Amino acid sequence: MRRQFVNDPHDVVREALEGFARANAHLVRWDREGNFVARAQPAAAGKVGLLAGGGSGHEPLHGGFVGIGMLDAAVPGAIFSSPTAAQFEAATRAVDGGAGVLHILKNYTGDKLNAGIAAEIAAEDGIAIERVLVDDDLATDFEDDRSPGRRGTAAVIAVEKLCGAAAERGASLADLAALGRRVAEGSRSLALALSPLAHPGESRPSFELGDDEIEFGVGIHGERGIDRRPFAPADELARQLVEPVADALELGEGDQVAVIVNGLGATTNLELQVVFAEVARRLDARGVQTARALVGPYLTALDMAGCSVTLVRMDAETLALWDAPVRTPALTW
Repeated sequence: MRRQFVNDPHDVVREALEGFARANAHLVRWDREGNFVARAQPAAAGKVGLLAGGGSGHEPLHGGFVGIGMLDAAVPGAIFSSPTAAQFEAATRAVDGGAGVLHILKNYTGDKLNAGIAAEIAAEDGIAIERVLVDDDLATDFEDDRSPGRRGTAAVIAVEKLCGAAAERGASLADLAALGRRVAEGSRSLALALSPLAHPGESRPSFELGDDEIEFGVGIHGERGIDRRPFAPADELARQLVEPVADALELGEGDQVAVIVNGLGATTNLELQVVFAEVARRLDARGVQTARALVGPYLTALDMAGCSVTLVRMDAETLALWDAPVRTPALTW
């Protein structure tokens, strides 16, 4: 049986938002009425507002990336559920400083639908809105007329960071949208789970795994993967993640990437650094430069044990944006 720090499972998101806002009151505020997280001190008028949203259970995404150099607001849904159109609309209006608002969304139907409704309503009042859709999950990269396409995963962190830096420098809404789409297109990810997650208040996991098995290509909501494979040493598991991603991006001699080795909730930083070491060695062997890296839990899946590997193509412009100052609860330099 899994034990968790939970009171009433129906209240866990609200209680977590209260704690998050109080712990980071110098950076963010929680708008209880609109149910979104925004900067404690709004950005200056004339700056494009950056807004992201999605289901809770992935902390620190997205609220942890609200602050100087990244997002202006984040909209949290229930656990693994899309925020409502009303939440998206309230947050959109709150961050509009006269230069428009950029919605950064992962490729999930509910997020797209509800953010789209909010955008239509806000547009009627003259608020210009653009959308960047992040769809980096290689596990769902297959042709099927009934498929919504690749899921959005950890590449959204790079999009939020790079667009956030550009917005602070005064980039226009159109330029930010173009930048975000370029970053998303140049990013791919893969994840695997060593053990499944359990929802708050639930003792049973989302799926069963044998002691000698891993779930390969797992989703960030506890979705089953595309393959069940034998458990193996860290270097072999890292190879299985990074090589298909590098192949998909056609990375080779002289290319530069940012690497995100992301923990899915119950994986220690010690283990993630071991995975990163092998990822970096594999890229070295291809002649690909690991220009920047993030290693840690940035987009989690409750208490899932596992990790994802994300590669993001980089160039001189995006490296400068990556290095630009950022101050948020989850990312600061």
